[in-house]
Amino acid sequence: MSSAPKHSQKDHLQHSRHYGPDILRDTKLNKGTAFTLRERQALGIHGLLPPVISSMELQEERILHNLKDHSPLDKYVQLMDLQDRNEKLFYRVMCNHITDMMPIVYTPTVGLACQRYGYIFRRPRGLFITKYDKGHVRDIIASWPEQNVKAIVVTDGERILGLGDLGCYGMGIPVGKLALYTAIAGVHPSQCLPVMIDVGTDRQSLRDDPLYIGLKDKRDRSESYDELIDEFMQAVVERYGQNCLIQFEDFANSNAFRLLEKYRNKYTVFNDDIQGTASVAVAGFLASLRITKTKLGDNKFLFQGAGEASLGIADLIVNAMQEEGLSVEEARKRIWLVDSRGLIVQGRPSGGITEHKGRYAHEHKDLTDLTEIVKAVKPTVLIGAAAISGVFTPEILKAMASFNKRPVIFALSNPTSKAECTAEQAYTHTNGQCVFASGSPFDPFTLPNGKTLIPGQGNNAYVFPGVALGIIAFGIKHVSDSIFLEAAKCIAKLVTQAHLDEGRVYPPLEDVREVSVKIAVRVGEYAYDTGMASKYPRPEDMEAYVRKCVYDYEYESFTPDYYDWPTTESKY
Repeated sequence: MSSAPKHSQKDHLQHSRHYGPDILRDTKLNKGTAFTLRERQALGIHGLLPPVISSMELQEERILHNLKDHSPLDKYVQLMDLQDRNEKLFYRVMCNHITDMMPIVYTPTVGLACQRYGYIFRRPRGLFITKYDKGHVRDIIASWPEQNVKAIVVTDGERILGLGDLGCYGMGIPVGKLALYTAIAGVHPSQCLPVMIDVGTDRQSLRDDPLYIGLKDKRDRSESYDELIDEFMQAVVERYGQNCLIQFEDFANSNAFRLLEKYRNKYTVFNDDIQGTASVAVAGFLASLRITKTKLGDNKFLFQGAGEASLGIADLIVNAMQEEGLSVEEARKRIWLVDSRGLIVQGRPSGGITEHKGRYAHEHKDLTDLTEIVKAVKPTVLIGAAAISGVFTPEILKAMASFNKRPVIFALSNPTSKAECTAEQAYTHTNGQCVFASGSPFDPFTLPNGKTLIPGQGNNAYVFPGVALGIIAFGIKHVSDSIFLEAAKCIAKLVTQAHLDEGRVYPPLEDVREVSVKIAVRVGEYAYDTGMASKYPRPEDMEAYVRKCVYDYEYESFTPDYYDWPTTESKY
């Protein structure tokens, strides 16, 4: 079996030729007080650290202690500072406490961090490419010091979560996503590159803010925008090869679908807002079938929202229904969409039906009020993905419970402030009947009868890190929608009956690293079976190969340690 490439602190030390204080300034090399006396002497840092020698476990305990009693935003800043000074310790804390840390570096706190990005900005991470760099993008990418980048997350900041156009402040999303690539799926951090394409912002408050760190121009919507993106894509391939994965993140609807269609057959690319969201939602629907005792094709889906998330979910549902034997036309008839103008129906007087929406336009009376729409359509599954806080009112939730024994309600919008309803509201107004999932975390809820339900979190983090790991590990050049359907089925199979009994439709978040390994293996198997993999020979043991690819956050010894120096905190 072929062996997976390994990256070590020793390799980085030899390549960087750092010595003395530079060791402590390099986040990849710095071990802080965990350097042994032998290492301190050999590396020229003896006397530059306190005399105590700490174990990594003790350093981890110190970090957790320092995070206590702080606001989520303060915790975010502390964790980013840790990432900037000690990469291995940062990922140890992340990996060992993923349930507590993920809401800090990802949703919901990352939304607040993006809104305050100019105020909390410490040290740049990744590349900032502006519209004024057109013609010189290759030079900017060439300036990135890492030679073996395998995954790039890129945004233009126009649609950050449910918060809208945050311009350059949107850089917090690629940074957070790639932190999860490593913490959840074990993609080596040196292989990850966050990129901000700054073409301005249409948010006047940002342009007027003296602390805003981006271009203070109106957003460029000219042909120059496409030319800049084209140049970026070509430059990435020239520097890092055709297999370099490029994940589009938080582009506005007007560009998200268009760019995905433009590049999906030319580059190794996917859009997490469209395909990743679709995959995690469909995973939840598939798991919920074991509660509702139905098939996917027996259900009727109503989406509050008709943007990239809703349309991506709808399209993947159609693919899944086709596997059950339904035709495309039959599957689409089971899906209804509501946008800002109301129910999407054929010949709608108000218009505004794009080609993507038009696939789900049915013959029906024109309706604009969501409550009225829910009562008329009578869906079995209600999905919110339009970032309209509280739109699933008590009346709507009660209506869902009135014509469904087990209504399925997914309030997927992020951050928490944009959720369509809370878990407590959903359970309360359906008398505990509903199968509920949300995009942001909610606390367990205890029903009047004493039963405690644990709401599922339909978080993209279940999907995109594992898919990315599979793409990188097996050299997949074309990322088809079918890969995301395979990931969804893999997640659904990992939901046990015990999880379902608790109200969950996803595995516990603390298991997400194992989920990512399973997804990567399944993605690899599917890729080899369909001819999409380029790494040969095919590993005999797929899971063992994937596990060898996973980043090791434990410290290494830089020098032969001939003396039995203390490895726990003590004086030497």
